[in-house]
Amino acid sequence: MNVDFTGAVWRKSKHSGPNGNCVEVAFSVDGNVGVRDSKQHGNGPVLAFTPGEWDAFVAGVSDGEFKRA
Repeated sequence: MNVDFTGAVWRKSKHSGPNGNCVEVAFSVDGNVGVRDSKQHGNGPVLAFTPGEWDAFVAGVSDGEFKRA
């Protein structure tokens, strides 16, 4: 998927620490979601997800699907 995140507002959790080990999330104008590593300062790769993929991921996190065993 090739999504243009030019002009998108990237944000990270307010719970992120000062060490820079964070991910940032942005929403494109067409509703797709980008995730990137904050340590790359905008120069690294971006993982792009459709709205449905993102909603499924967020639901999985909320339901505890990704907890360590």
